Amino acid sequence: MRVLVVKTSSMGDVIHTLPALADAMAAMPSITFDWVVEEAFTEIPAWHPAVDRVIPVAIRRWRKSLINTWSGGEWRSFKRNIRKKHYDCVIDAQGLLKSAFLTRLVEAPCYGYDRNSIREPLASMAYKHKISVSKEQHAVERVRELFASSLGYEKPTTEAEYGLTRKQFAGSAVVEKNVVLLHGTTWPTKHWPAAYWRQLAEKITAAGYRVLLPWGNDVERDRAKDIAVDNDRVEVLPRLDIKGVATALAQASAVVSVDTGLGHLSAAIGVPTLSLYSPTDPQVVGTCGANQYHYTTQEIEDDGSHYEPTIEPANFASMTPERVWQRFQPILLASED
Repeated sequence: MRVLVVKTSSMGDVIHTLPALADAMAAMPSITFDWVVEEAFTEIPAWHPAVDRVIPVAIRRWRKSLINTWSGGEWRSFKRNIRKKHYDCVIDAQGLLKSAFLTRLVEAPCYGYDRNSIREPLASMAYKHKISVSKEQHAVERVRELFASSLGYEKPTTEAEYGLTRKQFAGSAVVEKNVVLLHGTTWPTKHWPAAYWRQLAEKITAAGYRVLLPWGNDVERDRAKDIAVDNDRVEVLPRLDIKGVATALAQASAVVSVDTGLGHLSAAIGVPTLSLYSPTDPQVVGTCGANQYHYTTQEIEDDGSHYEPTIEPANFASMTPERVWQRFQPILLASED
């Protein structure tokens, strides 16, 4: 059986889909998947043993110049590529109008969320088979249920497995024990303050670890330099592709992360990770899997006496470096066992 998966972005959402493929492969060993994904994330589906072909799409780039997209050769090439194989079915795991549109390019029965389960209800009109999935579940569990209902097997009750291993990224290199700090994210309110990162890095290096700081754009690079200032045990990494970041994560003793796609990558590899949350709910979109730990501002009894009240973003002010270190230190020590 060959199935086409449409899950184009973002990084976290793409990673959230991997456990559903692992479930399907366990239930149907002969199943094969092709996957339509944004060009920036093509490495991720290719890592999974159930994926045969990765089909890049460039909606983010193409929509900046629709005329050139429709008249140029890239769009025609994409259509030829997506139609190369016969598919027994298509699963739209994205649930957006843009992904639903892509499913219409293939002549195969299409499965997707029904209008009460989907992010953009109009998209459900594109599907022949509409699946009801509770919005109250974690994003990973929603996709697992969608695949199980679409392909006709019982959804496993076991913890999500991503089909990846830490060893496949870490390699055999011997590295000094280190902690990776994933400080970059999208929304301003999801950023833990740079001053707090700097203080946490000091505590980690004082405990005998190097600290590594990846980055993906100029703003993140400048923040990393700010975090690393005056501490020669903190290293700002060169700009890395996704595979390079995966390698750095796999070689780390443990990770501290904000709510970001790279945090989900750390979870998928199985690296012990403490993720920090304030505006988002980890019960719905948090990292999941083995060795994953969450710390939320909602847990903190805030009396305003342990931090500078002018810290930005203010929603993270009560989650001080001292409090994060108290949470992280046992995770770090356990990683050495």
